[in-house]
Amino acid sequence: MAGNKKLNSGKEAEEKEKGVRLNKFLSDAGVCSRREADRMIEAGRVRIDEHTAAVGERVKKGSKVYVDGKPVKQQDSLILLALNKPVGIECTCDRTNPDNIIDFMNYPKRLIYVGRLDKNSSGLILMTNDGELANRIAKSSEGHEKEYVVRVSKRITDEFLEKMAAGVSILDTVTRPCEVNRIDDYTFDIVLTQGLNRQIRRMCETLNYRVTELKRIRVMNIRLNRLKEGTYRRISESEIMDLMELL
Repeated sequence: MAGNKKLNSGKEAEEKEKGVRLNKFLSDAGVCSRREADRMIEAGRVRIDEHTAAVGERVKKGSKVYVDGKPVKQQDSLILLALNKPVGIECTCDRTNPDNIIDFMNYPKRLIYVGRLDKNSSGLILMTNDGELANRIAKSSEGHEKEYVVRVSKRITDEFLEKMAAGVSILDTVTRPCEVNRIDDYTFDIVLTQGLNRQIRRMCETLNYRVTELKRIRVMNIRLNRLKEGTYRRISESEIMDLMELL
C-alpha cells in the first residue's frame, strides 16, 4: 500500500513537471474546446512565453500563454449556464463568424459551449468556463442522455419509430438503440446517448424523412423547460449536485 502511494505521488510529480497540454490549458481556461484549441495553435494564434506554440506542446508552471496577443488566465469559480439557442446561431468560438455563439451571448467572462447544436437546430446548449467539465459532459462514450423534440415533413409511421429506436446505418456505423416516442402525426421525442454529426437529421434522411424542426430540450438532468428563446439562466446548485452525481 505504502509502495503504491509513493509510486502514485512520483507519477503526479512527474506529470506536474511536464506541465499541462496546451489544448487542455486553453479548454480549462474557458477559451474554447480542445479541438478548436488545436486549430488555433495550428494557425499560429497561440504563444507560450516568447515563442509561437506547437500542437501537443505543454504549458509548464510559471509560463504565460497568449491567444492573439492577449494573455490567458485560468478561471476560478464555476460558471455553468443553460442557453436556449435560436436557429441561425452557430456553436463556434471563431469571432470572425458573425453568427458565433460567444458574441451572441455577450457574457462578460470567457465561456465555451458543451457539445454542439447545429446552426439549423434550436434549444438547450450548456455554456461553461470549465473545460474539463465540458469534456466530461460531452464525452459520448459515457452514454449521457440528450433529449430532442423533432418535427418531420411527412406523417410518422410505427415502422419509422421502430427503426429509429432500433438503430439506423449512418456514417459507416449503426446508431445506438434509443428511446423514441410519438408526440403527434409529424412530431416525435427522441433520447440519444451518442453525438454523431447531424445524427438525427441523418437518421431521418436514411429512412426517407426530412427534419423541418429540431429542438434539444434536455442534457442529462438539465432541462430547457420554459426558458425563453435567446435567453440563458444559471444552473442551480441542486442541478449541479445532481449533474456531478451522474458524472
